[in-house]
Amino acid sequence: MSAEPSDGALAAAYAHCADLVRDHDEDRWRAVLFAPAPARPHLHALYAFSHEIAAIPARASEPMAGEIRRQWWRDALEGAARGDVPGHPVAAALLDTRDRFRLPNAALIGLIDARAFDLYHDPMPSLAQLEGYCGETMSALLRLASIVLADGDEPGSADVAGYAGVAYAMAGLMRALPWRAREGRVFLPQDILDRHGVSRDDIVAGRGGPGVARALGELRGVARAHWMKAAAQWPALSRAARIGCLPAALTPLYLTRLASVVDPLSEIVEISPLRKMWTLWRAS
Repeated sequence: MSAEPSDGALAAAYAHCADLVRDHDEDRWRAVLFAPAPARPHLHALYAFSHEIAAIPARASEPMAGEIRRQWWRDALEGAARGDVPGHPVAAALLDTRDRFRLPNAALIGLIDARAFDLYHDPMPSLAQLEGYCGETMSALLRLASIVLADGDEPGSADVAGYAGVAYAMAGLMRALPWRAREGRVFLPQDILDRHGVSRDDIVAGRGGPGVARALGELRGVARAHWMKAAAQWPALSRAARIGCLPAALTPLYLTRLASVVDPLSEIVEISPLRKMWTLWRAS
């Protein structure tokens, strides 16, 4: 059994998570500012964990090395890891947050399992599978944040987190298309690409054209439909659920900006910090 981290070590672990989110996850860093101060370290722990899992492909020299890293996280959550878990600041903060707020372990492990797709260069087979991937990664994360903000109770946000998480994740994948394609990773569903006469190899090679634009337009429409379902229920959300799902409120901004991109395989979509904060404030 691994030793529990000391109070000082745990405080340092949470501070490390805050720094990680601030440096690598601007949207969620800004959204956390609207949460009550006592909850912020725990939201940072969740988002830092998500970042660590998402960063595995970039840190692994080959898929097997990535699988080993994923298994380490699974073991940490299942209590089967070696004694080095307390020394990993993100793991220490995450486990403390999970235990304090009775977060479902299955959702955390599901996020790890869904990210296995990231390690390989396989095409995303279908829209339905992309929706499942987005749900197990982003929707689950929004749901967990809502539980933290509800102090471990039922926040009443399952449907909204589901729709909003899928919409926000799809927007993020389209924003990331230029650099993900250069890595050989294409998250656009193969069935949508087929409908518009586009191959994964075209995208990896940087060959755009009308087919790519049409495929992305269809996917934006799917993302917007998910967001509209979330938005219809947004006014009725509890305060905890609203702040937990708050990062996804940026989805319409990204979708609008993505629609104006001329070359989706090279242009990086950005939104000004001021506009982000205004949008988050209104949604909060």
